[in-house]
Amino acid sequence: MARKRKTGGRVPRRTRWLGTLIALVVCGAAAGGVAAYRSLADDTEERPVTMEEASRLALSRLNLYQASPVAVTLTATEGGGVVVRVKGVVDYRTHRAVGSYQVTGSSGSSGPFGPSGASGPVAGQLDRGLVVWDTGGLGLAPVPKGGSSPSWQQAERIPRSGWSSRSYTADPLDAGLQLLIGLGADRPENPLLLAQSGARRLERDRIDGRDYDRFAGPRAQGATPGAGPDGGRSPLTYWVDDDGGLRRVTMRMPGLGNPTTIEFSGRDGRAEIPATPWGSG
Repeated sequence: MARKRKTGGRVPRRTRWLGTLIALVVCGAAAGGVAAYRSLADDTEERPVTMEEASRLALSRLNLYQASPVAVTLTATEGGGVVVRVKGVVDYRTHRAVGSYQVTGSSGSSGPFGPSGASGPVAGQLDRGLVVWDTGGLGLAPVPKGGSSPSWQQAERIPRSGWSSRSYTADPLDAGLQLLIGLGADRPENPLLLAQSGARRLERDRIDGRDYDRFAGPRAQGATPGAGPDGGRSPLTYWVDDDGGLRRVTMRMPGLGNPTTIEFSGRDGRAEIPATPWGSG
């Protein structure tokens, strides 16, 4: 959607961290042993993943790709108590996504997209609108009048000139959108590499009546096991069911208490990603 800008000089620390984080989605370098066992007991202690668990975690990316378009909800907490929620659909076959966003927070705060427009904030709402994004950046547009239809249908009505586009920043919302668009792939990961790179099984959780294993993703390359405030653990956590279906992903960011959360609601067979925001419709 947006062209990346070339910058010179030193890369900011947060931007370097974000680049490492996104790289974790496609796995890191080998940095540990493979756990080839599975406890017969109902184990609740954190441990390395088994090969069966690594295989399910590796398969989750392909499952997202095949389920496209997938309904998603992303929640990111910005500074000053501002919360941004994006609800939309992602097509991992085209690596394009569209949704609506709503920014809420305390009075006097300003969201990542700036203050709300002429209508002004209501009931703690700071801003709302439409958002489209791809691997290169995102675009924003106001909600069209009478906009009660799904976001992908509303986006179809806005010409290319009606979108304000930009490259990604290292802010929590942008980092979440960039992570989200990269989670699906047309082939599974290498489970052996996932296991060797430090992926860990954390616990068994139940969400909406279904059981999910909670996994810490692979460690960043060069991270020392047991070191740092999180014991060298990946900032990414995945909830995966017994069939390799991905239900939730959370991402911890430096200096923020609440992680960015991505929830997957399954395939939305009605949705169609509009071409007009990208100038091809």
